[in-house]
Amino acid sequence: MAADPVVETDLTKDHKVLDEDQAARRYFRKFERITRLLAGVAEEMEQERSISATDGEILLGYINAIAASFRALSLKFLIAGRLQGAAAKHLTIDLHESGFPVFQEIVTLVNDAAQAERHLAVMPAAEAIKDEMVRQIVGERTVPTKLQYALSQRLYFETLAKGGLFFAQMHPLVLHAGDADGDRRKYLIHWGVYDSQLNVPVVYILECEDSGRKALPKDERRWPELQAHLLAQSVGGLKLLTIAKGIDTDFPDLHPKRLRRVHIGPMYSSAFTMQSGPIREVLEGAKAAPGDDWAMAWTAEELVSERVEVEKGWFSDTETEVFKLDPFFKGEETGVTRIVRNLILPQLPFQVLAEKDPAGFRAVRKYVVGKNGQVVVYA
Repeated sequence: MAADPVVETDLTKDHKVLDEDQAARRYFRKFERITRLLAGVAEEMEQERSISATDGEILLGYINAIAASFRALSLKFLIAGRLQGAAAKHLTIDLHESGFPVFQEIVTLVNDAAQAERHLAVMPAAEAIKDEMVRQIVGERTVPTKLQYALSQRLYFETLAKGGLFFAQMHPLVLHAGDADGDRRKYLIHWGVYDSQLNVPVVYILECEDSGRKALPKDERRWPELQAHLLAQSVGGLKLLTIAKGIDTDFPDLHPKRLRRVHIGPMYSSAFTMQSGPIREVLEGAKAAPGDDWAMAWTAEELVSERVEVEKGWFSDTETEVFKLDPFFKGEETGVTRIVRNLILPQLPFQVLAEKDPAGFRAVRKYVVGKNGQVVVYA
């Protein structure tokens, strides 16, 4: 019997190399502005109580890490495109339903960060490179391209050495959130990943109760195992219901009460990405200036436990969380209690969106950025 044909998916078909210096600089300027605005959006969400103050603080930390990674990448590729041969480097982004750098760029960033101090130890100081550049310009009357590249790499590794970056995996951190009934403790656990399939940053926030004998962060057996479990389950294709049930089953002393997953992206831009449907029509119709031809999606999935079922045993009782699946959000299919879809975009694209009023965007919450950077919310 003939074997079933193997279907191969070439994910690189949607990749684009930014091999023009000016295009790369425009790209990084765009993301510098977007990440700065995302902080304001998180604050606005907190003020309107769509997220808690603690969630807002957590998300702001990850947004700042994303911004720091983009600053580092902008330095890495600042001059590299002007060089010839193996030294020539260009940023690769995902054109379709992402707009972010491809996963491999983040992996390389992590590897570079691990060796940043070693590079800096043998590199000339930034001031020494600048002095040499001036001497070449004045003495030889030539453009010091190689020295410019050396300076950009020096600044790149300095930025990496400062830390605070968004890596491929942002390991789980735990915060004590008070005490529950009896001798139980409440914890808030958060972590992040750069999804290798979607090429967007994703943040997870878990609220749970701990009935273990030893406090979770100090438990040398449960805490390392839970960290590994959470990272292994942080795949975009997995439903929140699957992740939460896995925690509930594999860790009898942990009781997940609320799990959130926030996709920061995709970023859509008529200059840098391919899009279809209403979002393409909106961006093309807006004909906005390069700094305003974009829209950023921000999608929050949430799963909440509605009750606990207890099974009596000979030696102990077994608790099972029963999660609320809202039929209005196709809970059985999506594995969530609710999904909140947000879109952040400048004023001109929003005006076109409002005029066209596509049905699929009516339930999307819009955060509109004015010329002064002020964020206005439209439900």
